Amino acid sequence: MTTVTEKEVAPKLLAKDFASNQEVKWCPGCGDYSILKQVQTVFPDFGVPKEDIVFISGIGCAARFTYYMDTYGMHSIHGRAAAIASGVKALNPNLSVWMVSGDGDAFSIGGNHFIHLMRKNFDLNYLVFNNEIYGLTKGQYSPTSGKGKVAKSTPYGSVEEPFNPSELALGAKSSFVARSLDRDPKHMQMVLKRANDHKGTSFVEIYQNCPVFNDGTFFAFSEKETKQEQSIYIEHGKPMIFGNGGSKGLKLDGVMPVVVDLTADGASVNDLWIHDEHDKTKAHIIASFFDTDYNGVAFPRPFGVIYSEDRSTYEVAMQEQINELVARKGRPSLDKILSGDKTWTIL
Repeated sequence: MTTVTEKEVAPKLLAKDFASNQEVKWCPGCGDYSILKQVQTVFPDFGVPKEDIVFISGIGCAARFTYYMDTYGMHSIHGRAAAIASGVKALNPNLSVWMVSGDGDAFSIGGNHFIHLMRKNFDLNYLVFNNEIYGLTKGQYSPTSGKGKVAKSTPYGSVEEPFNPSELALGAKSSFVARSLDRDPKHMQMVLKRANDHKGTSFVEIYQNCPVFNDGTFFAFSEKETKQEQSIYIEHGKPMIFGNGGSKGLKLDGVMPVVVDLTADGASVNDLWIHDEHDKTKAHIIASFFDTDYNGVAFPRPFGVIYSEDRSTYEVAMQEQINELVARKGRPSLDKILSGDKTWTIL
Protein backbone atom coordinates (compact mmCIF):
# COMPACT_ATOMS: atom_id res chain seq x y z
CA MET A 1 0.00 0.00 0.00
CA THR A 2 1.35 3.37 -1.03
CA THR A 3 0.70 6.36 1.22
CA VAL A 4 0.76 9.85 -0.31
CA THR A 5 2.28 12.14 2.29
CA GLU A 6 2.57 15.25 0.17
CA LYS A 7 0.15 16.70 -2.32
CA GLU A 8 1.37 16.10 -5.81
CA VAL A 9 1.98 19.36 -7.63
CA ALA A 10 1.85 19.48 -11.40
CA PRO A 11 5.04 20.87 -12.93
CA LYS A 12 4.83 24.44 -14.13
CA LEU A 13 4.02 24.72 -17.79
CA LEU A 14 6.52 26.28 -20.18
CA ALA A 15 5.98 28.51 -23.20
CA LYS A 16 6.54 25.54 -25.49
CA ASP A 17 3.66 23.72 -23.81
CA PHE A 18 1.26 26.29 -25.28
CA ALA A 19 2.58 25.87 -28.84
CA SER A 20 0.43 23.54 -30.92
CA ASN A 21 1.71 21.13 -33.56
CA GLN A 22 0.21 23.21 -36.37
CA GLU A 23 2.41 24.96 -38.91
CA VAL A 24 2.24 28.74 -38.44
CA LYS A 25 1.13 30.21 -41.76
CA TRP A 26 1.47 33.96 -41.50
CA CYS A 27 3.48 35.96 -44.00
CA PRO A 28 7.20 36.33 -43.22
CA GLY A 29 7.73 39.39 -41.03
CA CYS A 30 4.09 39.57 -39.87
CA GLY A 31 3.66 41.13 -36.44
CA ASP A 32 1.37 38.26 -35.46
CA TYR A 33 4.44 36.10 -34.83
CA SER A 34 5.54 38.42 -32.04
CA ILE A 35 2.08 38.51 -30.47
CA LEU A 36 1.88 34.71 -30.51
CA LYS A 37 5.31 34.49 -28.92
CA GLN A 38 4.43 36.89 -26.10
CA VAL A 39 1.14 35.15 -25.35
CA GLN A 40 2.86 31.77 -25.14
CA THR A 41 5.59 33.31 -22.97
CA VAL A 42 3.29 34.80 -20.32
CA PHE A 43 0.67 32.07 -20.09
CA PRO A 44 2.74 29.77 -17.85
CA ASP A 45 2.81 32.56 -15.25
CA PHE A 46 -0.99 32.53 -15.03
CA GLY A 47 -1.01 29.06 -13.51
CA VAL A 48 -4.12 28.04 -15.44
CA PRO A 49 -4.32 24.46 -16.75
CA LYS A 50 -4.46 24.28 -20.53
CA GLU A 51 -7.80 22.49 -20.39
CA ASP A 52 -9.31 25.54 -18.66
CA ILE A 53 -8.24 27.99 -21.39
CA VAL A 54 -10.31 28.77 -24.48
CA PHE A 55 -9.39 30.92 -27.47
CA ILE A 56 -12.20 32.20 -29.69
CA SER A 57 -11.49 33.97 -32.98
CA GLY A 58 -13.45 35.35 -35.90
CA ILE A 59 -12.21 35.57 -39.48
CA GLY A 60 -8.97 37.10 -40.76
CA CYS A 61 -5.23 36.63 -40.45
CA ALA A 62 -5.42 37.12 -36.67
CA ALA A 63 -8.13 34.46 -36.40
CA ARG A 64 -5.63 31.71 -37.16
CA PHE A 65 -4.31 32.27 -33.65
CA THR A 66 -6.58 29.57 -32.24
CA TYR A 67 -4.80 26.88 -34.28
CA TYR A 68 -1.40 27.83 -32.89
CA MET A 69 -2.31 27.70 -29.19
CA ASP A 70 -2.35 24.25 -27.60
CA THR A 71 -5.55 24.97 -25.68
CA TYR A 72 -9.22 24.60 -26.41
CA GLY A 73 -10.46 27.00 -29.06
CA MET A 74 -12.90 27.81 -31.79
CA HIS A 75 -12.33 29.49 -35.15
CA SER A 76 -15.78 31.00 -35.43
CA ILE A 77 -17.51 33.23 -38.00
CA HIS A 78 -16.80 36.74 -39.18
CA GLY A 79 -17.46 39.37 -36.53
CA ARG A 80 -19.30 36.98 -34.21
CA ALA A 81 -16.53 35.83 -31.89
CA ALA A 82 -17.90 38.01 -29.08
CA ALA A 83 -21.24 36.22 -29.08
CA ILE A 84 -19.61 32.80 -28.89
CA ALA A 85 -17.07 33.83 -26.24
CA SER A 86 -19.85 35.37 -24.13
CA GLY A 87 -21.80 32.13 -24.26
CA VAL A 88 -18.76 30.09 -23.27
CA LYS A 89 -18.06 32.35 -20.28
CA ALA A 90 -21.70 32.50 -19.20
CA LEU A 91 -22.05 28.71 -19.14
CA ASN A 92 -18.65 28.02 -17.55
CA PRO A 93 -17.40 31.07 -15.62
CA ASN A 94 -14.35 29.15 -14.41
CA LEU A 95 -12.79 29.10 -17.87
CA SER A 96 -10.11 31.60 -18.93
CA VAL A 97 -11.58 32.95 -22.16
CA TRP A 98 -9.52 34.86 -24.73
CA MET A 99 -10.76 36.42 -27.95
CA VAL A 100 -8.63 37.31 -30.97
CA SER A 101 -9.72 39.59 -33.82
CA GLY A 102 -8.28 41.88 -36.43
CA ASP A 103 -9.43 45.47 -36.89
CA GLY A 104 -11.83 44.52 -39.68
CA ASP A 105 -13.31 41.57 -37.82
CA ALA A 106 -13.73 43.59 -34.61
CA PHE A 107 -14.89 46.99 -35.84
CA SER A 108 -16.55 46.40 -39.21
CA ILE A 109 -18.82 43.35 -39.38
CA GLY A 110 -18.26 42.78 -35.66
CA GLY A 111 -18.71 46.40 -34.58
CA ASN A 112 -22.12 45.91 -32.99
CA HIS A 113 -20.91 42.86 -31.08
CA PHE A 114 -17.82 44.77 -29.93
CA ILE A 115 -19.70 47.63 -28.28
CA HIS A 116 -22.16 45.35 -26.50
CA LEU A 117 -19.37 43.09 -25.24
CA MET A 118 -17.71 46.15 -23.71
CA ARG A 119 -20.80 47.28 -21.81
CA LYS A 120 -21.82 43.79 -20.63
CA ASN A 121 -18.42 43.20 -19.03
CA PHE A 122 -17.94 39.45 -19.14
CA ASP A 123 -14.70 38.42 -17.46
CA LEU A 124 -12.75 37.67 -20.63
CA ASN A 125 -9.88 39.14 -22.62
CA TYR A 126 -10.23 40.63 -26.10
CA LEU A 127 -7.05 41.07 -28.15
CA VAL A 128 -7.48 43.10 -31.33
CA PHE A 129 -4.55 43.01 -33.76
CA ASN A 130 -4.80 46.37 -35.51
CA ASN A 131 -2.82 46.77 -38.73
CA GLU A 132 -5.21 49.33 -40.26
CA ILE A 133 -5.82 47.15 -43.33
CA TYR A 134 -7.59 43.99 -44.47
CA GLY A 135 -4.74 41.50 -44.83
CA LEU A 136 -6.47 38.18 -45.49
CA THR A 137 -8.53 39.58 -48.37
CA LYS A 138 -5.48 41.29 -49.86
CA GLY A 139 -5.34 44.93 -48.92
CA GLN A 140 -8.66 46.74 -48.68
CA TYR A 141 -8.97 49.66 -46.26
CA SER A 142 -10.44 48.91 -42.84
CA PRO A 143 -12.42 50.91 -40.23
CA THR A 144 -9.12 51.96 -38.63
CA SER A 145 -7.36 53.01 -41.85
CA GLY A 146 -6.41 56.67 -41.81
CA LYS A 147 -8.30 59.26 -43.82
CA GLY A 148 -6.75 59.46 -47.28
CA LYS A 149 -5.51 55.86 -47.15
CA VAL A 150 -4.85 54.56 -50.67
CA ALA A 151 -5.76 50.87 -50.81
CA LYS A 152 -7.20 48.42 -53.29
CA SER A 153 -10.75 49.45 -52.40
CA THR A 154 -9.89 53.16 -52.10
CA PRO A 155 -7.56 53.86 -55.07
CA TYR A 156 -8.00 57.62 -54.68
CA GLY A 157 -7.80 57.64 -50.91
CA SER A 158 -10.37 56.96 -48.20
CA VAL A 159 -12.72 59.85 -47.43
CA GLU A 160 -13.79 58.32 -44.10
CA GLU A 161 -12.76 59.20 -40.56
CA PRO A 162 -11.18 56.13 -38.90
CA PHE A 163 -12.26 54.57 -35.65
CA ASN A 164 -10.05 55.22 -32.65
CA PRO A 165 -10.47 51.85 -30.89
CA SER A 166 -9.63 53.16 -27.42
CA GLU A 167 -12.21 55.93 -27.65
CA LEU A 168 -14.74 53.47 -29.03
CA ALA A 169 -14.16 51.06 -26.15
CA LEU A 170 -14.41 53.79 -23.53
CA GLY A 171 -17.58 55.15 -25.10
CA ALA A 172 -19.06 51.64 -24.95
CA LYS A 173 -18.34 51.45 -21.19
CA SER A 174 -15.32 49.15 -21.30
CA SER A 175 -13.88 48.40 -17.86
CA PHE A 176 -10.31 47.93 -19.12
CA VAL A 177 -8.63 49.62 -22.08
CA ALA A 178 -4.96 49.18 -23.00
CA ARG A 179 -2.66 49.51 -26.00
CA SER A 180 0.63 47.87 -26.89
CA LEU A 181 2.52 47.02 -30.09
CA ASP A 182 4.13 44.00 -31.67
CA ARG A 183 7.64 45.48 -31.71
CA ASP A 184 7.83 45.95 -27.92
CA PRO A 185 7.73 42.41 -26.45
CA LYS A 186 8.32 43.31 -22.80
CA HIS A 187 5.63 45.97 -22.81
CA MET A 188 3.19 43.59 -24.48
CA GLN A 189 3.87 40.93 -21.85
CA MET A 190 3.12 43.45 -19.10
CA VAL A 191 -0.16 44.50 -20.73
CA LEU A 192 -1.22 40.87 -21.26
CA LYS A 193 -0.60 40.13 -17.58
CA ARG A 194 -2.61 43.17 -16.54
CA ALA A 195 -5.45 42.09 -18.82
CA ASN A 196 -5.44 38.60 -17.34
CA ASP A 197 -5.53 39.98 -13.78
CA HIS A 198 -8.47 42.29 -14.51
CA LYS A 199 -11.92 41.00 -13.57
CA GLY A 200 -14.09 42.10 -16.48
CA THR A 201 -13.74 42.52 -20.21
CA SER A 202 -10.13 43.47 -20.90
CA PHE A 203 -9.78 45.19 -24.26
CA VAL A 204 -6.21 45.22 -25.56
CA GLU A 205 -5.43 46.90 -28.87
CA ILE A 206 -2.12 45.71 -30.30
CA TYR A 207 -0.52 47.64 -33.15
CA GLN A 208 0.57 44.95 -35.58
CA ASN A 209 2.60 45.43 -38.72
CA CYS A 210 1.37 43.96 -42.01
CA PRO A 211 4.57 43.80 -44.09
CA VAL A 212 2.68 43.01 -47.31
CA PHE A 213 -0.22 45.48 -47.46
CA ASN A 214 0.53 48.19 -44.89
CA ASP A 215 4.20 47.97 -44.01
CA GLY A 216 5.59 50.46 -41.51
CA THR A 217 2.34 52.16 -40.58
CA PHE A 218 3.28 52.13 -36.87
CA PHE A 219 7.06 52.36 -37.16
CA ALA A 220 7.04 55.94 -35.84
CA PHE A 221 6.11 54.47 -32.45
CA SER A 222 8.78 51.78 -32.43
CA GLU A 223 11.84 53.03 -34.34
CA LYS A 224 14.76 54.39 -32.35
CA GLU A 225 14.81 57.72 -34.22
CA THR A 226 11.16 58.60 -33.56
CA LYS A 227 9.83 56.42 -30.74
CA GLN A 228 10.56 58.71 -27.82
CA GLU A 229 9.02 61.76 -29.49
CA GLN A 230 5.98 60.06 -31.03
CA SER A 231 4.90 57.78 -28.19
CA ILE A 232 4.30 58.04 -24.46
CA TYR A 233 4.37 55.05 -22.11
CA ILE A 234 1.86 55.64 -19.35
CA GLU A 235 1.92 54.00 -15.94
CA HIS A 236 -0.49 54.40 -13.04
CA GLY A 237 0.81 56.83 -10.44
CA LYS A 238 3.68 58.02 -12.62
CA PRO A 239 4.13 61.43 -14.30
CA MET A 240 3.38 61.69 -18.02
CA ILE A 241 6.89 61.97 -19.47
CA PHE A 242 8.08 61.44 -23.03
CA GLY A 243 10.55 62.88 -25.54
CA ASN A 244 14.23 62.26 -26.13
CA GLY A 245 15.85 61.61 -22.78
CA GLY A 246 12.57 62.35 -21.00
CA SER A 247 12.78 65.98 -22.09
CA LYS A 248 9.03 66.57 -22.33
CA GLY A 249 5.95 65.99 -20.27
CA LEU A 250 2.22 66.59 -20.16
CA LYS A 251 0.25 68.64 -17.72
CA LEU A 252 -3.39 69.67 -17.55
CA ASP A 253 -4.64 73.23 -17.79
CA GLY A 254 -8.15 72.52 -16.56
CA VAL A 255 -9.16 69.76 -18.95
CA MET A 256 -6.79 70.89 -21.68
CA PRO A 257 -3.57 68.88 -22.05
CA VAL A 258 -0.39 70.91 -22.47
CA VAL A 259 3.07 69.81 -23.60
CA VAL A 260 5.81 70.93 -21.19
CA ASP A 261 9.48 71.36 -22.14
CA LEU A 262 11.28 69.96 -19.10
CA THR A 263 14.60 71.46 -20.24
CA ALA A 264 13.24 75.00 -19.95
CA ASP A 265 13.89 77.18 -16.92
CA GLY A 266 11.20 76.84 -14.29
CA ALA A 267 9.81 73.58 -15.67
CA SER A 268 9.50 70.73 -13.16
CA VAL A 269 8.43 67.11 -13.20
CA ASN A 270 6.41 67.95 -10.09
CA ASP A 271 4.04 70.01 -12.24
CA LEU A 272 3.20 67.16 -14.61
CA TRP A 273 0.01 65.19 -14.96
CA ILE A 274 0.12 61.99 -12.87
CA HIS A 275 -1.59 59.15 -14.70
CA ASP A 276 -4.58 57.72 -12.85
CA GLU A 277 -5.90 54.73 -14.77
CA HIS A 278 -9.11 54.81 -12.70
CA ASP A 279 -10.06 58.34 -13.81
CA LYS A 280 -12.40 57.90 -16.77
CA THR A 281 -12.54 61.59 -17.67
CA LYS A 282 -8.77 61.74 -18.05
CA ALA A 283 -8.76 58.37 -19.80
CA HIS A 284 -10.95 59.90 -22.51
CA ILE A 285 -8.42 62.71 -22.90
CA ILE A 286 -5.53 60.25 -23.19
CA ALA A 287 -7.40 58.11 -25.71
CA SER A 288 -8.01 61.20 -27.83
CA PHE A 289 -4.28 61.50 -28.57
CA PHE A 290 -4.90 59.96 -31.96
CA ASP A 291 -4.01 61.73 -35.20
CA THR A 292 -5.29 64.97 -33.69
CA ASP A 293 -3.83 67.93 -31.90
CA TYR A 294 -4.84 70.57 -29.40
CA ASN A 295 -4.33 74.19 -30.42
CA GLY A 296 -1.95 73.11 -33.17
CA VAL A 297 0.23 70.99 -30.85
CA ALA A 298 0.64 67.31 -31.72
CA PHE A 299 0.52 64.80 -28.88
CA PRO A 300 2.32 61.48 -28.53
CA ARG A 301 0.45 58.19 -28.97
CA PRO A 302 -0.19 56.55 -25.55
CA PHE A 303 0.79 52.95 -24.75
CA GLY A 304 -0.08 51.11 -21.57
CA VAL A 305 -3.21 50.75 -19.45
CA ILE A 306 -5.38 53.74 -20.31
CA TYR A 307 -8.30 52.84 -18.08
CA SER A 308 -9.20 50.21 -15.49
CA GLU A 309 -12.44 50.00 -13.53
CA ASP A 310 -13.56 47.52 -10.89
CA ARG A 311 -17.20 46.61 -11.49
CA SER A 312 -19.39 43.54 -11.39
CA THR A 313 -19.06 41.12 -14.28
CA TYR A 314 -21.98 39.90 -16.36
CA GLU A 315 -21.69 36.25 -15.37
CA VAL A 316 -21.58 37.08 -11.66
CA ALA A 317 -24.62 39.36 -11.91
CA MET A 318 -26.47 36.73 -13.95
CA GLN A 319 -25.77 33.99 -11.40
CA GLU A 320 -26.84 36.25 -8.54
CA GLN A 321 -30.13 36.89 -10.32
CA ILE A 322 -30.65 33.15 -10.91
CA ASN A 323 -29.92 32.37 -7.24
CA GLU A 324 -32.36 35.03 -6.09
CA LEU A 325 -35.14 33.74 -8.34
CA VAL A 326 -34.57 30.13 -7.29
CA ALA A 327 -34.69 31.15 -3.63
CA ARG A 328 -37.93 33.06 -4.21
CA LYS A 329 -39.75 30.79 -6.65
CA GLY A 330 -38.03 27.44 -6.33
CA ARG A 331 -36.67 25.38 -9.18
CA PRO A 332 -39.55 24.20 -11.40
CA SER A 333 -39.44 21.04 -13.46
CA LEU A 334 -38.63 21.20 -17.15
CA ASP A 335 -42.20 20.13 -18.00
CA LYS A 336 -43.61 23.05 -16.04
CA ILE A 337 -41.22 25.50 -17.70
CA LEU A 338 -42.20 24.25 -21.16
CA SER A 339 -45.93 24.20 -20.46
CA GLY A 340 -45.96 27.56 -18.73
CA ASP A 341 -48.62 28.83 -16.35
CA LYS A 342 -50.90 30.48 -18.91
CA THR A 343 -52.98 27.98 -20.81
CA TRP A 344 -56.23 28.12 -22.70
CA THR A 345 -58.82 25.70 -24.02
CA ILE A 346 -59.84 25.67 -27.67
CA LEU A 347 -63.56 24.91 -28.06
